[in-house]
Amino acid sequence: MSTQNLLVELFTEELPPKALKKLGEAFATALAESLVSQGLAGATAALTNFASPRRLGAHVANVLARAADKPVSTKLMPVSVGLDAAGQPTPALLKRLAALGADAAAANSLRREGEGKNEALFHDSVAPGVTLAEGLQKALEAAMARLPIPKVMTYQLADGWSSVNFVRPVHGLVALHGADVVPVSVLGLQAGRITQGHRFEAKQARITLRDADSYAAQLADEGAVLASFGERRAEIVQQLQAAAAPLGLKPVDDDALLDEVTALVEKPNVLLGQFEEAFLEVPQECLILTMKANQKYFPLLDAGGMLTNQFLIVSNIAPTDPSAVIQGNERVVRPRLADAKFFFDQDRKKTLESRVPGLAKVVYHNRLGSQVERVQRVREIAQWVAKKIDPQLEHLADRAAELSKADLLTDMVGEFPELQGIMGGYYARWDGEDERVSQAIADQYLVRREESAEASNLLSEILQIADRIETLVGIWGIGLKPTGDKDPFALRRHALSIIRSFNTLYTVSRLNNEAMPLGIDELIECSLSVFTPGTLDGGVAEEVRLFIYERCFNQLAFMGVESVAAVFANMPPLHEIPKRIYAVRDFAALPESQSLAAANKRVGNILKKVEGDVPTAIDPARFVEPAEKALSDALAEIAPAADAAFESGDYTASLQKLAALKAPVDAFFDSVMVNADDPALKANRLALLNQLHRTMNRVADLSRLAA
Repeated sequence: MSTQNLLVELFTEELPPKALKKLGEAFATALAESLVSQGLAGATAALTNFASPRRLGAHVANVLARAADKPVSTKLMPVSVGLDAAGQPTPALLKRLAALGADAAAANSLRREGEGKNEALFHDSVAPGVTLAEGLQKALEAAMARLPIPKVMTYQLADGWSSVNFVRPVHGLVALHGADVVPVSVLGLQAGRITQGHRFEAKQARITLRDADSYAAQLADEGAVLASFGERRAEIVQQLQAAAAPLGLKPVDDDALLDEVTALVEKPNVLLGQFEEAFLEVPQECLILTMKANQKYFPLLDAGGMLTNQFLIVSNIAPTDPSAVIQGNERVVRPRLADAKFFFDQDRKKTLESRVPGLAKVVYHNRLGSQVERVQRVREIAQWVAKKIDPQLEHLADRAAELSKADLLTDMVGEFPELQGIMGGYYARWDGEDERVSQAIADQYLVRREESAEASNLLSEILQIADRIETLVGIWGIGLKPTGDKDPFALRRHALSIIRSFNTLYTVSRLNNEAMPLGIDELIECSLSVFTPGTLDGGVAEEVRLFIYERCFNQLAFMGVESVAAVFANMPPLHEIPKRIYAVRDFAALPESQSLAAANKRVGNILKKVEGDVPTAIDPARFVEPAEKALSDALAEIAPAADAAFESGDYTASLQKLAALKAPVDAFFDSVMVNADDPALKANRLALLNQLHRTMNRVADLSRLAA
């Protein structure tokens, strides 16, 4: 059968910009999947989605006008039910055939399958393929039902009586198969070939599409619209870079803003604006946020990443003289920046310290008290952590924790909650606090802003650890644990932040040739101790510990699930996990590894079946077989060296030394019966295996590597 390309477009009022990208992708994908499932398009058919502020569209290649006929085999009933003793159709069979649209004569051509009581009658027929009009109607309805619509609108149709629901009112429907209109309808609209271009820039108000393949070109030429979301986004990026490069500046990098602006314009035109330099006295985070969030501008940064007084506007029109557009945007942004400056000036009239008592009126959680109570808990934890890491930082850690939430009561954070911590850092500097304290306050919310961000000083790490563990233990302890799809208190991110801080502390301790100063178990216990008795549920310590290790496991799974699982089976200290995984991966590459892993698994299974305590005392005088003596001698030589490497932290060397055990272990299992009749002999052999098991599994549970 011949095929032609298919185009479908919904022409709408302005769609929600933050949802447009997903809406466009979902509409096109659902439409194509439905066509494929009905046999009207191939599974590999090329699909192009279109999404602009006023349209959702899809172009599907090689679509059939009618799907191929399909053979259908229907099981009717057992032969004993469908045919009487004379072999004639029973009323039950005739009724079943009638329901399928077949007459009594069809009973003579039924197929039999099976034997004896299992023999059944089957009716074979051919189902005609669905037409494109029928199939596209079904696909359209399915696609619209599956759209991830943030909020549905109800609106009246042109008749003034009927109402329909959709994300925004739809005013046009296009459905073209090649050059032919497909007669489908949706939301009270009949499909045609007419669409509309840009509100102001189009050459003509209505565009008559020639065929499915001319859609994008005609919209661009006649309608001044770049219909493809991706192409429009790429065009904006190119224009932003072209406008900034001659100035030696760089537009702020923000994918979410870029997507939103792409969803706001149909014909992007980047223009350069500026504001008074006096506003640059305000922290640049405030100015950048207000320009991005309120005006959708792209602030321009210099080579050092500092904000300049220039910004880029992505306009939806391209007048010959853009000065009016530029001046209008400059006039609109000025009050926003003035508000930010006013908030900044007003906030600095009070110190952060003077705001702390006011936190008593700010509820943190009804079961966990106010922000003042929370701050007190964080202070106690921060002091304890500082004593472990560097006692000289104890006072500064307490001060940073005391002031950490005070900026919640500032006008700036009240207007822009995203600036929590950042503004606290600025105000702390203004108040003359120690720079390390100011930076720690500024760094405390890094994990919420960017997963890859790192704290900039040791005091920041201390405050982050204290803040994260207090939240994790407290929120978990009142039963608000994350579920599969919900984590409203970001406990997963808090756990990852703690893991990252532990890795940082380990790196610092290694550079100073010191032992890791902090353990996760004692940190959790310290956190539990700062809550009022009876506030938290039982079992919190172990649950939080397992949760943190689970986060760490998921984070490192890319290194190889078997190796990671082998290490996590031993639940080693958090900071040692990456190094142990690398050691296990190196061991797994040895030719002896699989044999030793299988033997280790076998040993583990034997020891699990021992009733009572596993024997530990080895008596060389009880060795009977040469193989058990050989294994004991090999262990006596290898175990001390492997243990010494383990104790020094050289896990790779510790595991590598185990390779020499392959031959004596294989020989032992080939010639020695562990479960001997003599109880003393059996106990001695179990003790030998117990020592082997301990030696092999100090770094990780090597049985997890067994195929």
